[in-house]
Amino acid sequence: MEHHKLDSIDLRILAELQANGRITNVELSRRAKITAPPCLRRMRALEKAGYVKGYHAELEPKLLGFEVSAYVFVGLNSQNDADLRKFEEHARGWPEVRECYMLSGEVDFLLKCVAKDLSSFQAFITDRLTAFKNVASVKSSLVIHASKHEPGVPLEAK
Repeated sequence: MEHHKLDSIDLRILAELQANGRITNVELSRRAKITAPPCLRRMRALEKAGYVKGYHAELEPKLLGFEVSAYVFVGLNSQNDADLRKFEEHARGWPEVRECYMLSGEVDFLLKCVAKDLSSFQAFITDRLTAFKNVASVKSSLVIHASKHEPGVPLEAK
């Protein structure tokens, strides 16, 4: 990943892309206060340098039948590198797991999960997660509602 020093124009471009990944280059260049061709070159350079990891649509889970969202804290029996990698590999394969983070401290992993309903969430926990060979403990917390959801990082575009 090649890095270069970000100037105020780069930061404005990144802030606008983070807020709306579908923004047109013409509108992006207007907001960045530069013409369209250099704006496109800068955007491509930021993508190539790894500042932009990708673009996606944010979907409404409940409209698609996913009524349950939960955070699951997982402790493993062994934290050797091979066992950690094996758990991560399995977590990537479980469709209910939307995000997986290795943590320091008491808990080894934090999983953000979705499920159609409570019984399917319970089945995932009991049939697959706790059944995984190296899992020592599982604690889950159901999401009641989200008070804030702001992906990305706080950028101050000048």
